[in-house]
Amino acid sequence: MQGLAKLLVIADDPQIRTNLNTILEFVGEHCVAIPSTDINQIDWSQTWSGCIVGALESPNLSQVLLSQLSLSNHVPLLVTSEFTGAVEPLSNFVGELELPLNYPQLSDALRHCREFLGRKGVQVPSNLRKNTLFRSLVGQSPGIQEVRHLIEQVSGSEANVLILGESGTGKEVVARNIHYHSTRRSGPFVPVNCGAIPPDLLESELFGHEKGAFTGAITSRKGRFELADGGTLFLDEIGDMPMPMQVKLLRVLQERVFERVGGSSVIKANVRIVAATHRDLESMIQQGDFREDLFYRLNVFPIEMPSLRERKEDIPLLLQELLARMEAEGGQPICFAPRSVNSLMEHDWPGNVRELANLVERMVILYPNSLVDVNHLPVKYRYSDIPEFQPEMNAFKTIEEQERDALDSIFAENFTFEEPELESHNAPQSLPPEGVNLKEMLADLEVNMISQALDAQEGIVARAADMLGMRRTTLVEKMRKYNLHR
Repeated sequence: MQGLAKLLVIADDPQIRTNLNTILEFVGEHCVAIPSTDINQIDWSQTWSGCIVGALESPNLSQVLLSQLSLSNHVPLLVTSEFTGAVEPLSNFVGELELPLNYPQLSDALRHCREFLGRKGVQVPSNLRKNTLFRSLVGQSPGIQEVRHLIEQVSGSEANVLILGESGTGKEVVARNIHYHSTRRSGPFVPVNCGAIPPDLLESELFGHEKGAFTGAITSRKGRFELADGGTLFLDEIGDMPMPMQVKLLRVLQERVFERVGGSSVIKANVRIVAATHRDLESMIQQGDFREDLFYRLNVFPIEMPSLRERKEDIPLLLQELLARMEAEGGQPICFAPRSVNSLMEHDWPGNVRELANLVERMVILYPNSLVDVNHLPVKYRYSDIPEFQPEMNAFKTIEEQERDALDSIFAENFTFEEPELESHNAPQSLPPEGVNLKEMLADLEVNMISQALDAQEGIVARAADMLGMRRTTLVEKMRKYNLHR
């Protein structure tokens, strides 16, 4: 959630101050928490983004505070249900917060504070506001700071740039930042994905064509080079460009001129080239799949974008940015609990930031106005478990129903008595004349399988349940039944 710059919290109960400060910091709000005895030290001339007042012990101090707030009517006022002062007459009174606080209530209250400030024309700096220097390039890890440094160095030049990195790391974000901070910022930024265009159409897409140049060319058409005139042409996935097209691109980079397909007029190429790829171009050169001379033309200034697994410490900031973006686009606000953030930081993220963005969008759809904890995450992102209430379902089942459930769960796993693993459980290969206690034998097998799954998944119940093909709640119930521990 995009937060306000600083909130003033006034309450005499130190526990209330601590709780409010913790909750507000958790949802991205920086605040100053003080007792009522310090209200005379408040500098009301500075820009406060809001004031939350809790229970005050002294009626006199409550009156003093209300007088100060009446004079400082540019500060939006929220009070908790424990505050007894008369706040309704104040023009800056925004609303009341019921205790204990919950995320949807707090989110809505802070949104009203922002709207109040907007009506007053108050400009409040925000720590989470998009950085105008590095748009969407979020993070404080050494890798991302190095990328910012390289962007600063190369933006003022006309040098070609080659951005390297895995798919989903944000290579186009880097390219756009280079453009926005270059002398060509007033010109167009034109992206083209070289791997998404059929080889026989790529030349026409890049250089344009004249009428009648080929079947279907009923009119003349500008290519991406012409559309990017005076600006930046971003050639994404340059490693997927066919070899014949590489030759033609090299000529344009060398001579700075080109012709449309089917045309003879020479057109000047007034563009800056920024290329990107997830491939190892040097290996492709060795294999004869990429031209070495083109590589050196493009690789004047290389920038390597780190993968998300190499900068996991940026995940909390990325979550804030992605949530703020979703909210700005009309999505319902959500918040990730610290446990869920820590669990996400354990994941390897093969899809990088794109995978994280997709997960955030999914959580916004599934859990609007909610706190997303570990148990809300898809199974593959759960690297810890949290306690959940599990009703004692066996208390409502007959012995026959419990036995039937045990048999159903075992046979659903497709285990057969011919498997060698059963020999270790002394399972008979044929039914002995004296018979067997089938219930005990199946229970022993079930305990063994559950124990193996828990060991294999390092005690993470959700993953063990997935391995056994059952719901997590079913596995927890069975663990309680057999007194199994993680």
